[in-house]
Amino acid sequence: MKYPQKKSEISPAKLKEIAVKVTGPTELMKFLIDKFPEKSRTTIKSMLAHKQVTVDDMITTKFDFPLKRGQTVFLNKKKSEEKQRFRGLRIVHEDADLIVIDKASGLLSMASETEKLKTAYSMLSEYVKKFNPKNLIFIVHRLDRDTSGLMMFAKSKNVQEILQKDWNESVIERSYVVVVEGAFEKPEGTVTSWLKENKALVMFSSQTPDDGQKAITHYKVLKSDKLFSLLEVKLETGRKNQIRVHMKDIGHPVTGDKKYGAKLNPIGQMGLHARVLAFKHPVTGRTLRFDTPIPAKFLKIFRSFKGE
Repeated sequence: MKYPQKKSEISPAKLKEIAVKVTGPTELMKFLIDKFPEKSRTTIKSMLAHKQVTVDDMITTKFDFPLKRGQTVFLNKKKSEEKQRFRGLRIVHEDADLIVIDKASGLLSMASETEKLKTAYSMLSEYVKKFNPKNLIFIVHRLDRDTSGLMMFAKSKNVQEILQKDWNESVIERSYVVVVEGAFEKPEGTVTSWLKENKALVMFSSQTPDDGQKAITHYKVLKSDKLFSLLEVKLETGRKNQIRVHMKDIGHPVTGDKKYGAKLNPIGQMGLHARVLAFKHPVTGRTLRFDTPIPAKFLKIFRSFKGE
């Protein structure tokens, strides 16, 4: 039997799983090619695609996944099972430091004093503990219960603190698609106010400088008819209920948002979706950008009312 001139450090012949330690920073594909020269680039790509490569306790399919010294890369002979499916959320990105999810409307980000049911936080906590009981998850920012879309969780207290401390510097883009009541005279605009919370836990605006937290919201009209408008909204600041309050302030409340003045609910949920999240990775320094499609419900109402 003829062997290649250079062999991998660990023979895979009788092992179900091959483990190799990472000795220095590199990318996954380069590491695998170097450690397993008997495998072709096509074979390695296939193993990645079929989820047969694990870094520490996490399956990854990304050839440019950044590796750090001390991590362990596993090659599994059998195709890995699909990641667990969650009711109300979908994992769109996961690495050694954080998880990005697409949350459904109706799911709480984390438990409150009055709500003890399943939350995004509790489901992700159970998920990471399946790999290691000591694993923890940390919330970085929240989405309102009735808001759908992208949000991020950290896998360590240190990463959480870095992101929260430098949030405005780390986050490059946060944009939403929003269905609001009524038609706009101007195709785009900016709303600025100082937000405060009353005893009933309802946020409201003040036009007095420094009378509350400064909030700046930019909007652009994507679609419109006599009853509703679809907006792209970008946040310059991230305050509690910011979009909802600012839309109410300009006379165009978010559909389905009774708390802030909505009279109509054409899509059966609040018309607010976190569509784009782009940020600088707190550990690798890389820019990551994630986006989701405009929810079909948000577009359907404009076809429904077309011609009226």
